[in-house]
This record gives sequence, C-alpha cells and structure tokens, in this order.
Amino acid sequence: MNTVPALLVSVVLLPALAGAAPEARPPAVSFEEVSRRAAAARDAGDAAGAIRWYREGVRLRPAWDEGWWYIGALSYERHDSAPAARAFARFVALKPDSGPGWALRGLAEFDRRNYDASMRHLAHGLSLGSVGNAEIRDAVYYHMAVLRLRAGQFPLASEPLAALARAKSEAPSLVTACGLFLLGMAMLPEDVPAEKQELVQAAGRAGFSVLGGRPEARQRFEDLLARYPDTPNLHYGYGGYLLQQGADNAGPALDAFRKEIAVDPKAVYPRLEIAFELMKQGDHAAALPYAEEATRLAPGLFAAHHALGRALLETGQVARGVSELERAVRLAPDSPDMRAALARAYVMAGRREDAEKERDAYRRLQVEREKNRLPGFAREDTVPEEAKKP
Repeated sequence: MNTVPALLVSVVLLPALAGAAPEARPPAVSFEEVSRRAAAARDAGDAAGAIRWYREGVRLRPAWDEGWWYIGALSYERHDSAPAARAFARFVALKPDSGPGWALRGLAEFDRRNYDASMRHLAHGLSLGSVGNAEIRDAVYYHMAVLRLRAGQFPLASEPLAALARAKSEAPSLVTACGLFLLGMAMLPEDVPAEKQELVQAAGRAGFSVLGGRPEARQRFEDLLARYPDTPNLHYGYGGYLLQQGADNAGPALDAFRKEIAVDPKAVYPRLEIAFELMKQGDHAAALPYAEEATRLAPGLFAAHHALGRALLETGQVARGVSELERAVRLAPDSPDMRAALARAYVMAGRREDAEKERDAYRRLQVEREKNRLPGFAREDTVPEEAKKP
C-alpha cells in the first residue's frame, strides 16, 4: 500500500498554512435578529430554515421557551419525532403547567413507539385542564384511546372513542380502534394481523355507530352477529347496547349476555351484567348464581364481589354478604360506591360504628372526586404501573 511520507506532507502544507490569512468569521447575529429570521422563515413556510434559526436562538438563549416550542412543533409536523420529543421536553421543563406542551411531547413519543412515555405525558397534559385547540385535543383523545386499548384497559378507552365517534366521520383508523374495543383485542390499530382485518373492520363499523349514538347501530350490530355468531365479545357488546336503549330491551339484552356465555363459558362480565340487571328487577335469588360464578372466575375483580355481596344481603345471607363487600372494598379502597355498599351492609348486620366509619370514608372520597372531575381515561392514577416508570 502506497502512503504519502509525513515529511512530504509537512513540506507541501506548512508553507501554505504559514502564509494563509486568518479565516474571517461572520459577524455575530443578535438574538433579536435570530428571532426575527426564525419567525420570517416560519411564516414563509420554510420549516427547515425556521428550525435552523430557532436552534440558533436557543443556543444563544437556552431558556427561550418559544424557540423550543417551535423546534418541537415544526419537527413534529415534518414527522421528525425524536427532535420533536426532545424539544418539547425542554419546553415543559421551562413551562411545566403547559397542557399543550405535555400533549405534543406525548404525541411525539407515540410516533417514536415509546408508548409508556406517551401515555404518561398525554395523561399529564390532560390533567392540566387543556391540551390546546380542537385538532390537538382530538389527536390526544385518539392516541390515549388506542394506548388504553393496547394496555387492555377497555372501559377507559370507551369515553374518548365515544367523543370522537360523535364528532368525526368514519376514518379507517378510528373505525379500527372501535373494532378493537368491541372485540376486546389488546393491540394498536396498526398491529391488527391481516387475517383479522375484515372482522375488526366489521366490528368497528358497528362499534363506531354504537359509540356515536347513530341510528344505524342496531342494524349494523345484527348484521355483524349474523356474520360472526361465534366470535367472543360481540353478543356481550350487543347486550350492553340493548340495555342502553331502555327497560323494554332488558329481556333481549339478557338473552344476548347468555349467548355470550355460551360462546365463551369463562366470560365474567356477561355474568355480572345479568346479575346486576336481575337485581335491578328485584330478583336477587336469580342473580345469585351468576354473581357466584363471576367471583369464582375472577376472584380479584371487585365488581364481582360487589354483585355477590348485594345478592347475598338481599337473600338473607347477611354475614356472607358483609364479607364479600369487605373484600370488594379491599380490592377498590378508593371507590365511593363500594364504601357506600359496605356501610349499608354494616347497618343490616347491626354494626353501627363500622357503618359510620364507612360513611366517613364515602364522604371523604366524594369530596376528592368532586375536586378531580377528570374522566377516568385522562387521570394519571389510572396509568398502568409499568407505564409510570420513566
């Protein structure tokens, strides 16, 4: 291999370097001029140029929150999620009470597939009261819904999906999310396998209509069940829809829940729906076996012990009823409804002092609930524990 001798290099280069004039440095640009040029580039639609000038601005003045905001926003618009997430992290460090800042940080993290961080930041943004304009809010609702679906938190996905279904048209991604919700499939819309696409889309059209309160919902559900009569969760969803239509539909709803149990003998929630509906009708004895089965299938589910406790109390088995409701409270100590149910059980058992303690707990929890009017999907305390870790 031929190499150029070091001595030759020095002989050739040193005279040139020795005689070279010092390179002239460009005159410094003031922060005010940098800020003006950044805004001008942004207004002209030159995102790359604007980002370059905003970066120079935050180099000169690191606490310039406007600069970090526009670096994040313009990068996010260009689908450059990594620098967007970093810029929004700097922005919220300067403006920790900015709901829109936290929201856009969460959206950027979602695009990076940092789903746990995305859920944390989106929830924090929502907890601050406002995440910005309608476009940002709808994006936050959609992404929060699909993150709840991915985590298997289906009840918490229902409210943002319903809000979007009432306000939006049948966009494919939203329809897919509604299908995953109805089918109880814990995944993101983009992760649906090819062989499930047709089922998810059909379920999504029915789910979209139900969540949006649209008139075609019943017909779409019936068509769906005619095509997929043995698919889990569909009869359960139909029964829930029928219950929402009024007392006249209670009979068909109970039939739908029983069909769901036939399709999936280990299904818990149809049994609970039957138990609660029968108790609503005053038939606690008929509700009892469904509640018993629910607690056997899901011993860690507080709602199952709540149903069983109520059914036992009303069929004269007070001691067992109290025990079941105590377990429900242990599983859900922050639920005002569980505290109220246990207080009533203690009264029936003649335990007045214990009843008063539960009433006090109920009143305290109600005050806390009134202070925090956020829906469940937006609350930080409903983020799964594994997602809370940085």
